[in-house]
Amino acid sequence: MRDRNQVVLPIDVGILIEKNDPVRKLTEICDELDYTELYETFLRHWRKVNPRTLFEIIVFAYMCGIYASREIEVACRHDIRFMWILNGEPVPDHSTIARFQNERLTGVMEELFYQLIEKLYEKGEITFQNMFVDGTKIEANANRYTFVWSKAVAKQQEKLEARIGKEVPEIAVRYRLPEYTSLKDCLMWLTNLAAQINLNFVSGKGKHKHQLQRDIELLTSFHERKEGYREHKTILGKRKSYSKTDYDATFMRLKEDHMLNGQLKPAYNVQIGVESEYIIGLGLFPNPTDTTTLPPFLDRVQEKSGHKIKNIVADAGYASEENYTYLEQNGQNAYIKPTDHEIRKTRKYRKDVYRIENMPYDPETDSFTCPNGKKLNHMYDRHPKSDNGFRSTKQTYVCESCAGCPHREKCFKGKYENRMISISQTFSRQKREAEERISTPEGILLRVNRSIQVEGAFGVIKEDYAFRRFLTRGKQKTETQFFLIAFAFNIRKLCVRIESGRFGKSLFETNAA
Repeated sequence: MRDRNQVVLPIDVGILIEKNDPVRKLTEICDELDYTELYETFLRHWRKVNPRTLFEIIVFAYMCGIYASREIEVACRHDIRFMWILNGEPVPDHSTIARFQNERLTGVMEELFYQLIEKLYEKGEITFQNMFVDGTKIEANANRYTFVWSKAVAKQQEKLEARIGKEVPEIAVRYRLPEYTSLKDCLMWLTNLAAQINLNFVSGKGKHKHQLQRDIELLTSFHERKEGYREHKTILGKRKSYSKTDYDATFMRLKEDHMLNGQLKPAYNVQIGVESEYIIGLGLFPNPTDTTTLPPFLDRVQEKSGHKIKNIVADAGYASEENYTYLEQNGQNAYIKPTDHEIRKTRKYRKDVYRIENMPYDPETDSFTCPNGKKLNHMYDRHPKSDNGFRSTKQTYVCESCAGCPHREKCFKGKYENRMISISQTFSRQKREAEERISTPEGILLRVNRSIQVEGAFGVIKEDYAFRRFLTRGKQKTETQFFLIAFAFNIRKLCVRIESGRFGKSLFETNAA
């Protein structure tokens, strides 16, 4: 019978780990990082497990697609690669792992992530030449049915204010108070009156409530509901909804619809920037659209990395005057496809003489000429403001006369007698320049690489890493978790690029458009 209790050499588990295993590259990179900020989060010098070791364990767990703290603890007890990282230190329990990730790494993880980016820059893997930007929605760890909608809050608040305006004056007059007494003052006065007369508040079936008690309870409910609506509006900010179990999550429409009913679910809009297949920056946003995320996202990435990126490549979801202007002012090249890029290539679009883009424009008189030979003259300007505070200028042009025009039915179907159009000359110029830029050989190459690199990164995270829902709540903790995902993704990507011979190659060379 075989003796399984016999001591067998070698005792060093590292000998059993392959030389090209990703865990070796992870420890090699992590040994070069500065953990000063991480150690400062601990008040005591004594620790059961070294914070640096805990960090390596969690990152390697994410590299293996293990996210739950209990599963990480099990891996530390049975997987020789985790044992090798521990190097004789005691196995941390699941609560230690969870506490470390949610408390210690929060506020520190971003700094560690950009240390890794700087290491990749020193190795020549990242040059900050081209950044491919895209976003995806990932479901939050929140209840799908505990939601608050801004429209519902505004509607209920309006009804409450109307009822307060009707009920409070009547109650005030009943107790000989001025009719204009506010809700708060009236409630305070009635409460003091109840205390003076030693009013006995009763409740339950068969109990007769005093009129003063009824009035106090009614005003109290008004006050509580009013404060509740005010709190809802504070949490909402500029958003249209939020979840009661994760105030930072916004309800969005997700592609992963497991309920198959198109129901909105609490989620975060995750923005990432990719270069040379590495994630070099990320951010979580509450707004479901990508358009307004680009300026704050780029500001954050460039500030944290300390490098200015030359070319920004994104899809049509980022095409806006605000984004084009932002990149122009910062001296960066915008390889952003205009929203009407595909339709512009059709014959129907080019032959449509009624489109403002196809009408002759005279810069001297600042007017367009319609197919009937009439002038559309500049009348006035509008200055709409975006959610980020950006003000654009839109010029309004009105036709001098559309009376008896044979093109009237085909030209426009507006309610005004003469055709009125609104256009931003700046945005039109920016779109033309963007069209020229993305149509060059370099632009075509960058567009192809955008779909390969940044969309490929999301594909790996969602499919290979099976990460489709956050495990933490609150933007700060949730963002920390995605920084861990990105850190793990970059280490594994470095190993793959070395093995496949792509080390130092930033773009996929292809002739396909």
